[in-house]
Amino acid sequence: MIGLGIGGAGDPGIRCSAAGCTRDAEFRVNWRNPRIHGAERVKVWLACPEHRDTLSEYLASRGFPVRVTDVDVELDRVPDPA
Repeated sequence: MIGLGIGGAGDPGIRCSAAGCTRDAEFRVNWRNPRIHGAERVKVWLACPEHRDTLSEYLASRGFPVRVTDVDVELDRVPDPA
């Protein structure tokens, strides 16, 4: 996976990916579309505490594997659910 080039929680350049949100991101919502990519292809949305569940539930409801981590924890794969 290509890194986001982000520092960590509190980095002024890290904002939540939710539409219209300007809060600092504290989480990575790691996901992938299994119809297109293998487990090694990780896409990332950043989330503040308020939008963490909303963003991850949105992706999960579409059948995408999702793993939420702290903003400074980078995953190299998102496997299918067990």
